[in-house]
Amino acid sequence: MVDLPSAWVARFAPIMPPGETLDLACGGGRHARLLAALGHPVLALDRDPQALARVRQGAGQGIATVEYDLEAPGAAWPFADGRFAGIVVTNYLHRPLMAGLARALAPGGVLVYETFGQGNEVFGKPSNPAFLLAPGELLEFARQAGLHVIAYEDGVTAQPRPARVQRLCAAAPRFDPAAARLDA
Repeated sequence: MVDLPSAWVARFAPIMPPGETLDLACGGGRHARLLAALGHPVLALDRDPQALARVRQGAGQGIATVEYDLEAPGAAWPFADGRFAGIVVTNYLHRPLMAGLARALAPGGVLVYETFGQGNEVFGKPSNPAFLLAPGELLEFARQAGLHVIAYEDGVTAQPRPARVQRLCAAAPRFDPAAARLDA
């Protein structure tokens, strides 16, 4: 079975400007493959060497992998400011990284983020509050980071499994609003 990209990511990945993209906590690489298919050079980062092996196995050209534990004691944000045209994060939350994510976006770059929110504990894991977004938390992050919110959702989804999620698509300053095609 092929691990399909998130519908949210698939919807907004096409508005990312040309350039290098980051699939943070990439797992098996479903979003890295999508971004590469759209013509982006992709950096797929995860702490799990087995997951990265799956990414390399199923990847065509244009996907580089990096094994790095962003949560390890003493781990620093590994990327330069303004490096990425796009960043995708799904099913992952480590709040100390949020400021680094915003700074790593190039001018006009696009962040697509989707993860679990408070209330997910009724559906299963994650249920630890440390891994669940508070109501409006992604919106507040975007505001504090000076990002332009293109789209935001907060609610319950049935697919790929029942969950409480928040979703954000936001752009760094100098994003061309005409590129935000919402009917595509």
